[in-house]
Amino acid sequence: MTENMILADADYVDKVAFDLTVNFERMLERRIPQADMARWAECVALDGGLREGENEVSLVLVHDHRHDAMANFTPGNYANQLNGQAFKGPLGEFSITAISTEGLAAKDDLLLDTLRFALEQTDLKRLIVIPNEQQYNKVREVLRKAGADKRITLLAMQPMPGGHYQQEILGYSLMAALGIHAEEIKTDN
Repeated sequence: MTENMILADADYVDKVAFDLTVNFERMLERRIPQADMARWAECVALDGGLREGENEVSLVLVHDHRHDAMANFTPGNYANQLNGQAFKGPLGEFSITAISTEGLAAKDDLLLDTLRFALEQTDLKRLIVIPNEQQYNKVREVLRKAGADKRITLLAMQPMPGGHYQQEILGYSLMAALGIHAEEIKTDN
């Protein structure tokens, strides 16, 4: 167990990346490339408070067994490109684990079980959780039992009510990974 973990509903993250791609291609009138997995993971870690250094981060991607890849990410194939792989960047080394629901519980239950397991680990100091909207209330309940010794950040597409944790907007890290820059977005005053 590393001191830092990102636990994500990978199917949900992939869906949000698709939705952002469709909307921003129309708005910016240009093709949006697939999201860069490493860039996204680093942005999520930054949102969770991690800073440059020799950190170790576990990126855990929980996904439905019917999906063999994150279609809107590169690399995206769970078995061949993500699971068991690692990369090193300015924030440290990220090791990736893809957990399929095949032969296991439903995805929502699997994510909650993984979350409970992570919270029990005394070595874990920083946890970043990305649930889907249907998981949010159950995730919030599990996080209420977390000790003050862990820095917990929850990423969602909009601020969610209640909880003893930090919140950040998932869309910002995805926009960075998709190559969408703030100066491209026109706002009318």
